[in-house]
Amino acid sequence: MTISSTMPGSGTSREDISLRLLKGSAKKSYEPVVDIDWDAPLAEDKYFVPPQMSSLYGTPLWEQMSQQQRFELSRQEFVNYLSMGIWFENMLNQSLLRGMIHSSPTAHTTFYELTELGDEARHMLMFGRAIERVGVEPFWPTGNAARRVNAMAFVFRGPMLWIAALVGEEIFDALQRRILEDGDDVQPLVQRVMRIHVTEEARHIQFARDGIRRDVGSLSPRMRWLLANLHGLGARLYLQNFTRRGLYQRVGLDGAEAQRQARANPHFHAVQRTGFASLGDFLDDVGLMGPMARRMWKRSHFL
Repeated sequence: MTISSTMPGSGTSREDISLRLLKGSAKKSYEPVVDIDWDAPLAEDKYFVPPQMSSLYGTPLWEQMSQQQRFELSRQEFVNYLSMGIWFENMLNQSLLRGMIHSSPTAHTTFYELTELGDEARHMLMFGRAIERVGVEPFWPTGNAARRVNAMAFVFRGPMLWIAALVGEEIFDALQRRILEDGDDVQPLVQRVMRIHVTEEARHIQFARDGIRRDVGSLSPRMRWLLANLHGLGARLYLQNFTRRGLYQRVGLDGAEAQRQARANPHFHAVQRTGFASLGDFLDDVGLMGPMARRMWKRSHFL
């Protein structure tokens, strides 16, 4: 990516896009510490994730669960989503900071990346406060998992960073929009957190998509092949974390059986496809949906 690069056929430079996003950030950004009423009571009869989005919805296990267990599963799944969000935004911030040492400190692109860093830092704080408020332990990486999370920040560079950003942001963004659409059954706190995140992530997604569109035409055949196929590794990562055994064990279920039913659940497969649809269309459009990646996303039920 160069500061003077332009989008093919548009005449709009990366600097122009960055300046427009900077203006949008100045007009509409949030400070979760004061923009969310953290002391408001939680509703006893509302879910934290719409029931139809639960990984076990419609399974035999779901039918056997008490209403209280269903509420508790939604609480755990909500915290799992937020925990994964914190991991990813931590990795993204590390990658952005490392890349800035090679960028002009006076470029609008750098200014916007710094703005995004600030957004993501506030999102991590917001997610952490939300986890604390609902009273559930976060799902945190340890041992080899923690080392893999840290290592990813060193791998994400240039076009790889924008692909990783979209894999990490767009799937969550689509799921959050679904939560807002089905908000009648959902905790007001959850709706507020999702609304803030969706609003600010829309700019991040636009910035990442613009970066990919500009870079894709100049990629070597080898790098293009790698980018078009390596993102498929995200499919297994998502499936493993969305259906982790510990999630179900916290609700008093048999973790192995709950995981088996969740991964075979057609209702949950539909939720996964909804989350991936927009990203999948974009990757197809820019020619970065390779055959290996397509198989991996299909095998994990995102396609």
